[in-house]
Amino acid sequence: MFIVKRLSSHFCSHIQRFRSSCFFSSQANNVDDFLPNDASIIIIGGGIIGTSIAYHLAKMGKKNVILLEKDQLTSGTTWHAAGLCNTFGSLSETQTEIRKYTRHLYEHILEEETGHSTGFIRTGFIELATNKDRVEEFRRVAAFNRKCGVNVEEITAKQVKELFPLCRIDDIEAGFYVPDDGRVNPVDVTMSLAKGAQKYGAQIYENITVDNI
Repeated sequence: MFIVKRLSSHFCSHIQRFRSSCFFSSQANNVDDFLPNDASIIIIGGGIIGTSIAYHLAKMGKKNVILLEKDQLTSGTTWHAAGLCNTFGSLSETQTEIRKYTRHLYEHILEEETGHSTGFIRTGFIELATNKDRVEEFRRVAAFNRKCGVNVEEITAKQVKELFPLCRIDDIEAGFYVPDDGRVNPVDVTMSLAKGAQKYGAQIYENITVDNI
C-alpha cells in the first residue's frame, strides 16, 4: 500500500505485527478451520466504513458480528483518502451531530479504548467564500452550526492569510474558521476501529472473497 510504503520501516513492522496478531487470514490457514458456519451480522469490506460498522455494532452489544475483507484492511479506497475531519458545513442537525461525534471519537475515544492512535491532528479548518452570495450562505450555515455546538467564527481575508500563508486571498470575501477540526490518518483510524471491534467481540477475516449472497 502506498501510504504504508511511505512510512518508516518501524511503523510498517508495527502494522504487520498488529495485523498478524489480530486478523484471521485464508492465506495462512485453511478457511474451513476458522471461518464460522453462521453469523448474526456479516459485514463485507474492511475499509474505514466496514470497520466502523463492526466497531459500533459490537460496542452496542450485538453478538456474532463478523467482517470479511477480500484482501487486507484498508487495501481498497481507504488508504488514499484525504483524512479530513471537519464539523462545519451541514444544515442537518443529525449530520452535524454525527460529525461532532466522529471528531471526538477519532481524537479521544478510540485511542483511549484501543491504545492505537488515529493520527488525529488539530490543524483547524477554513471554508472560503469568494463571492457575497457564498458569504451569506456560509453565515447561515455558521449560525446553525453554532446552535449545534460547533465553534465556528467568521474571519477576514487577512486573517485567512495569517492562518494559512500559502493561500492567495485577492478574491476572498471571508473565511469561516473552526479551530478544533483537523485531519486523521485513514489507515490508522481503520486499524483502531478494527481493534476496537475485536475488543467488543467482532471477528475480522482477511483474504476472504464473497462471491454470492
